[in-house]
Amino acid sequence: MFFDKIVAAPADPILGLTEEFKKDTRPNKINLGVGIYKTNEGNTPVLKCVKKAEEIILKNETTKSYLPIVGTPEYGALVRELVFGKDSEVLAANRARTAQAPGGTGALRIGADFLKQQNVTTKIWISDPTWANHFQVFGAAGIETAKYRYYDKNTHGLDFEGMKASLAEAKEGDAVLLHACCHNPTGIDPTKEQWEELAKFCAERKLLPFFDFAYQGFGNGIDEDAFGIRTFVKYNQEVLIASSFSKNFGLYNERIGALTIVSADNETADRVFSQMKISVRSNFSNPPAHGALIVTTVLSDPELRAMWAEEVKEMRDRIKEMRELFVSKLVALGVKHDFSFISKQYGMFSFSGLSKEQVAKLKEEFGIYIVGSGRISVAGITTSNIDPLCKAIVAVL
Repeated sequence: MFFDKIVAAPADPILGLTEEFKKDTRPNKINLGVGIYKTNEGNTPVLKCVKKAEEIILKNETTKSYLPIVGTPEYGALVRELVFGKDSEVLAANRARTAQAPGGTGALRIGADFLKQQNVTTKIWISDPTWANHFQVFGAAGIETAKYRYYDKNTHGLDFEGMKASLAEAKEGDAVLLHACCHNPTGIDPTKEQWEELAKFCAERKLLPFFDFAYQGFGNGIDEDAFGIRTFVKYNQEVLIASSFSKNFGLYNERIGALTIVSADNETADRVFSQMKISVRSNFSNPPAHGALIVTTVLSDPELRAMWAEEVKEMRDRIKEMRELFVSKLVALGVKHDFSFISKQYGMFSFSGLSKEQVAKLKEEFGIYIVGSGRISVAGITTSNIDPLCKAIVAVL
């Protein structure tokens, strides 16, 4: 037999947790593991701008023919404008190219394959902690991975000095994976001054920056969240950016993302783009159309774009409100431990500081599902479940 020696793989730490949650028969169970935005009613909505865009698409669509290998030029141009800003020197010099990808994960994998196939680098440094799938994506592409310090468990903040000390060990030509905003899982981002210092640091040491940009608009704003990337391209001529529109467009099941690569000049960008196409072709041949059509339709229509910006703000504001309410309710319950750091974090996730033992108790005794690292999906907290959540946390502290 060919497959009789194959053993079962361990469950994905996040998706496996969701499967456990589904099997739990307790009526008041709470899932704060999976990274999906939910309204205060506990729903994952279809954005109004997306609905309107789909009406336009349905009315005007005349073919289901294949897209180009890297997607449509219109989509790529809009993604670059969103990432770099309309007045960016990168756009003016035509130094960037974009390939459509199946979500942010697909963009990361295309980039990893490109780096490996073209012998650009053999090693990438990834934050500790990070999204668990980062190591699998780059490892599967054959790129060596290393960790750099990021989280200070004593201050519940960024270990910036530790981060620089770790990256000082990187060799010229190594790549560095950076979360552009709303760091997953900690919710902790560098300050503007720290982004500036990091950008110069990578340029001086000739490290290749690779950004994971999964949450644009969920931190401080659509343009504000691109600050790190826009700062890096001022000092680093070559940068990769993996964008995702799962969260900020609510297009989770459409798997729509993009890989953008910045080169030193227009001619180099053309050569790079030709090789990007090979990475795409060998992975999935060419991309699906619907998600890209939605993003293109919304971003190219001033009315729909304004509607989208407002809906992103509503999601961002709700998450911030839940952070503040979460902290205030814990204080009201008499918790002596200081959880105020949670209200200072950004995006969908919070590194709560809860231990594995406390997380296990929350699941076993209260039906509250949190990733073993203590990462909480703040977007899953509602005014209906926050009281039992806080009381349960008090019980396990």
